[in-house]
Amino acid sequence: MERLIKLIWDFRGPDALKIAEHHVIHLREYVALEKLPFTLMDKEIINDFHAIAYLVVNDEQMKTVRDALKPHRGELYEQ
Repeated sequence: MERLIKLIWDFRGPDALKIAEHHVIHLREYVALEKLPFTLMDKEIINDFHAIAYLVVNDEQMKTVRDALKPHRGELYEQ
């Protein structure tokens, strides 16, 4: 079974959720443009002033996507 990596973009402040939602739109556009097989991307509320957008990629594609999109951090994705 291949390893999955969750690439994460952090957004902070009173508009963090709206910014994260908008960032997910751009992630979807990137995935479609590059014809990548990834379909797992979403936003998540951490608290009132912190939200994240994320994209789950396989280990093989992680470096390419990381270098192109420059996420703030990453972690192993556990289903």
